[in-house]
Amino acid sequence: MKDNKVIDEKILKGRKIGGLVLFLYILLFIGAVAGIIFSCINATDDTPQPLPLFILCMAFLFVGWFPLCGLKVLKPNEALVLTLFGKYVGTLKGDGFFFVNPFCTAFNPAAGTHLGQSGDVSTKRVITAANGQQTANVEIASKKISLKVMTLSNSKQKVNDVLGNPVEVAVAVMWKVSNTAKAVFNVDNFKEYLSLQCDTAVRNVVKVYPYDVTDNVDTTGDGEADDGSLRGSTEVVARRIKEEIQSKVEEAGLEIVDARITYLAYAPEIAAAMLQRQQAAAIVDARKLIVDGAVGMVEMALDRLSEKKTVELDEERKAAMVSNLLVVLCGNKEAQPIVNSGSLY
Repeated sequence: MKDNKVIDEKILKGRKIGGLVLFLYILLFIGAVAGIIFSCINATDDTPQPLPLFILCMAFLFVGWFPLCGLKVLKPNEALVLTLFGKYVGTLKGDGFFFVNPFCTAFNPAAGTHLGQSGDVSTKRVITAANGQQTANVEIASKKISLKVMTLSNSKQKVNDVLGNPVEVAVAVMWKVSNTAKAVFNVDNFKEYLSLQCDTAVRNVVKVYPYDVTDNVDTTGDGEADDGSLRGSTEVVARRIKEEIQSKVEEAGLEIVDARITYLAYAPEIAAAMLQRQQAAAIVDARKLIVDGAVGMVEMALDRLSEKKTVELDEERKAAMVSNLLVVLCGNKEAQPIVNSGSLY
């Protein structure tokens, strides 16, 4: 089985002569009209009209407009891929007024494809009804290829992380066409191809990471556990998604400029449970901090009492004092004081 032929981009040079061609056509058109008028004026009864000149001028008026089909106008950061009877002849790039072979046709299989992205080259024509009230916008697919940096924002997708928890992720990808020949000839539709590869890359990368930092999880593939997570390592995850997409769309002549995670959350079916889990973890961490502080305060109180010999306490009384202080310091509510009117012992 033979491999597909690799088509290299060919930039057409020296074609910015559209203004000159248009000027010459206007001169020829004026000359053809003048020739017809001259033939009619000099016509006699024997020779109604000078047939050769009249026929030539009339033929030019009928078919002389055909070379105008080779006039092409491009704006900055636009390109036009041209084919001649199915064969790739080159690409026009750069702004200007160009003239090419009138038989050349522009080719762009993704011209009518509009995804959740910006920067599509298109024109709109307004059609007004006979009554002058009803109007409609008819979008005409342009064969021009935009070379601008465009943003593709696919819809949110549900992916299981490395622990099997379903999470919803949305990614915005900044991209541009770097090779027009590869973009239109190597893949069927480079916009749909890019959209599919973005979804695939997001799934391949997200399933490697946990949503939050988790022990004993290897996210880098080096065989050692690390602290990587979707929520805590957003830049790292986005960079890996960008590299994953770039490796897939290289043959399509596309360049991934940047990728960013625009939405990240647990799936609705487990969001409430995960929220309770996060709240419980936060409460445990807060309790640990409170207990550590309370133990330090109790130790300091006992040391100060022993140092200044304010009161002599045996081990049993110390234990009771420690218990009371910990209850006061670690309790959720304010302690209610109890006045002891009797002896301590």
